[in-house]
Amino acid sequence: MKKNFLIMGLLAMGLGLASTSCSSDDDNKKENTNEEITVEEAQNLEYTSENAAAWGNYAVNVAKLLANDSQTLYDEWNNSFANAFKGHTAGSGYSSANACVQQIIEGCIDIANEVGTAKIGEPVDLWTSGKQQEALYAVESWYSWHSRDDYKNNILSIANSVLGQCINGDPSAFDYHSNDAMTTNSIIVKCMINNNLRQPSVVVWQNICKAWTAIDNIPQPFRNNIGSSEAAAAMEACAELTASLETLNAAIAENMSEEDAQAIVTQFVDNVAMPTYKSLVEKNNALRTAVQRFQQNPSNNTFTAACEAWMAARQPWETSEAFLFGPVSELGLDPNMDSWPLDAVGIANLLKSQKWSEMEWTGEYNEDSEAIEAAQSVRGFHTLEYLLFKDGQPRTVR
Repeated sequence: MKKNFLIMGLLAMGLGLASTSCSSDDDNKKENTNEEITVEEAQNLEYTSENAAAWGNYAVNVAKLLANDSQTLYDEWNNSFANAFKGHTAGSGYSSANACVQQIIEGCIDIANEVGTAKIGEPVDLWTSGKQQEALYAVESWYSWHSRDDYKNNILSIANSVLGQCINGDPSAFDYHSNDAMTTNSIIVKCMINNNLRQPSVVVWQNICKAWTAIDNIPQPFRNNIGSSEAAAAMEACAELTASLETLNAAIAENMSEEDAQAIVTQFVDNVAMPTYKSLVEKNNALRTAVQRFQQNPSNNTFTAACEAWMAARQPWETSEAFLFGPVSELGLDPNMDSWPLDAVGIANLLKSQKWSEMEWTGEYNEDSEAIEAAQSVRGFHTLEYLLFKDGQPRTVR
């Protein structure tokens, strides 16, 4: 989720939404005079017989870009970055195995903080300040009502990173003391056998479990329960997880041997990062196929199948968010695939113009480029979500 776009998008969307009850259509239009559709119209756009062909073509083009980005990410790790990170070579940007472990935990800190303060916290802050409509549109994945699963998968990305393996479901159901788990070269194991690291690592695991459970306790869907006590509790749990990860990171910097750090980095790359990215490729290829089938044969059944494929493809992406470093950051693949919130007006206008090349950009990635950001804002998981879902259900053919 690209944070600067989140803030700017909320402002633009909030101003448009707030003015719909008392302003003219001209007031609701974006500043670009070439854009004739209002924010309100874009948010309520329906799939119809008139726009069906363009709708299907748009969905296919977005799905292809997602599949291509997934493959690029996997290839970059598989062909170079995985070995560079494990070897902490000059090209990796890391000077030691310990620095690599620090990076793994810093990635966990970033996503724990983002879930608590941005993904949950920003909608809650808007809600409590009386901006309830803006709060609704600040909720990530609200078209599909998949928000809570996204956030739990983000917590799982932290669990997987410290466990050195990929798990599913409630992390509290996983016994990291088991014989199988204790044979791994994971952060948890290496810390458990270090007197100076055992207690902070135990606290981290307890807080991972607490955060996952607190998010799961938010009544579904989150968009209808933004102001709930459960949402506030989830924010607090994420804050506690963030703080405990920071404590563990500081302790590791002072107390972990280079030998143990090397074992952790190798375990993480081979058993977490690479399998997660491999799954991302496989599931996004399946998503592309499902969307192509919808395009070729639009029906309620193919809409539903494409939605199911979207949810499956979303899972490995969200469980990779604890390690948004390396190629995913350097190549702009995160905002390519996951910019939020949507530029709904831009999507509606692209649907109208059918200039699919506007979703693509070339050259070296520059996060400050307005042209690149404009391309990224009308592609990715959430654009496809907009095209496939409405009010938590697959769209229907009319």
